[in-house]
Amino acid sequence: MKKHTFLLFAAALLWSSCGSSDGQPAPSAPDESIPVRLAPVTQRTMALPIYGSGVLNYASEQRLSFKIGGVIQKMYADEGDNVRAGQLLAVLNRTEIDAQVSQARQALDKSERDLRRVQGLYSDSSATLELLENATTGRDVAAEGYRIAVFNQQYAEIRATRSGKIVKKLMNEGEIAGPGTPVLVLYEAGKDDWVVVVSLPDRDWARLQMGTTAEVLMDAYPGKTFRGQVTQLAPAADPTNGLYAVEIRVQPQGERFAPGLFARVAFAPRDAAGYPVIPVEALIEGDGLSAFVFTPEPDGQSVRKIPITVAFVDNDKVFVSRGLEGVQQVVTSGAPYLNETKKIRLIQ
Repeated sequence: MKKHTFLLFAAALLWSSCGSSDGQPAPSAPDESIPVRLAPVTQRTMALPIYGSGVLNYASEQRLSFKIGGVIQKMYADEGDNVRAGQLLAVLNRTEIDAQVSQARQALDKSERDLRRVQGLYSDSSATLELLENATTGRDVAAEGYRIAVFNQQYAEIRATRSGKIVKKLMNEGEIAGPGTPVLVLYEAGKDDWVVVVSLPDRDWARLQMGTTAEVLMDAYPGKTFRGQVTQLAPAADPTNGLYAVEIRVQPQGERFAPGLFARVAFAPRDAAGYPVIPVEALIEGDGLSAFVFTPEPDGQSVRKIPITVAFVDNDKVFVSRGLEGVQQVVTSGAPYLNETKKIRLIQ
């Protein structure tokens, strides 16, 4: 009897020690699980976009220059001037070219006199056929030299090839212009042909075709997207940077364009592929195109950390090229606080 009384007394003490001093039960241990939200992994078919940037220019830009070199004597046009086709814009000092024309004319006169003299001797059988042929060749060469000098003399000036506006003046009076060196930049009037030229690496250039559509954004018109289309693909890379030039024709769509506006271009190539898509907030520890995500385990209380490779990001969606094979859900809210040893609880 005493033994049973002792055991009951000990049990009572143990029960009382588990409660509070006022008879209430002891509080339970705090829940250390991390509240998380899940998002499904969806599938979308989309082409990997290509991005570039460049400066807006007029498609019919012409860089006017002298055919020959020399000192610029007079400029008849300035930046902003409207000019008409055939209008004189600049001339070189013609002292040197006029002297060359005079020398060529004198050389031609001498060769003709020599030919007449040899022809007379040949008719008297005093000159051989070879001398006559050489004199004839000399006269023909001198005639061509004179024709070249006269032709160059005509191009010691610059005339507008079409009506338009002078938008840039690259040289001034008194400067020495080399043959073919741009002196004035002319934009043709009456057209709305605008282009943006961007430089792309070979892997992006190879995915574009003539006619590929593009979206063009400009800081001058925030929030507005202009339609564009690829009209030219460079056949070779620029030796200075190894990139390929791509020309995109842009429609003003009622806005006022000007040369030099900065533009960002997004291309939409046709080589579409399927990608798993997840919300951007699911990414953790991102480094370039490498990142990690958490996916719930089958028990619903723990997670697994998965490395992934990002193909590209479109607004708040991440297109994944590798790593989500067989994954149905990823953790979004709460992901930064997780590791594989922590427990989770789902919240709505």
